[in-house]
Amino acid sequence: MTEGLNNPDIPIPDELAGSIAITTLDKIYNWGRRSSIWPMMFGLACCAIEMIATAASRYDLSRFGMEVMRPSPRQADLMIVSGTVTKKMIPVIVRLYNQMPEPKYVLAMGACASGGGPFKEGYNVVAGVDKFIPVDVYTPGCPPTPQALLHGLITLQKKIDKQSILKVNWYRKEAIPAIPIPILGPDLIDPRDYEKIRNLPPVQEESTAEA
Repeated sequence: MTEGLNNPDIPIPDELAGSIAITTLDKIYNWGRRSSIWPMMFGLACCAIEMIATAASRYDLSRFGMEVMRPSPRQADLMIVSGTVTKKMIPVIVRLYNQMPEPKYVLAMGACASGGGPFKEGYNVVAGVDKFIPVDVYTPGCPPTPQALLHGLITLQKKIDKQSILKVNWYRKEAIPAIPIPILGPDLIDPRDYEKIRNLPPVQEESTAEA
């Protein structure tokens, strides 16, 4: 069957014609997206210095079609979270992620953005940005080198190459719901956990005996 598809003298069966057209369209569509990724700079700590170095002339991020760093989420399709994610900052990250148009991707750069890093046990640190938004690629390191970030971006391009317009979320009829923005009070509350919080048993206060 494979030889027949490459031979113009052998007609393509009708049941395969639609699949071949979709596959060709996928390749063109994915090539356009992978070659024009516009990252949104979201530098939070020392990883941001390595991200800036990756975009400079020595490593030349523009070779891969990612030269345009956008300051606005509405003009970006890749969020690079580089640095320590604190409980005060995660509501802003989620809000910016919701403002990005589809298709959009997230790259967690460094140990802090991936899992909390050396500050994981800190009272004000989120143990990984993937607790609140979906992450497509993790780049290890503390901080990662520019070569490591380039490898992460190339890995994202390989992931885009395998996507199909028939299976991606942004071409479905149903609207993609926005991620609820966490609420920062005495501690960080995820609105998706409201049902669990309601079902918690009430806390009984211990009565103190009078002296």
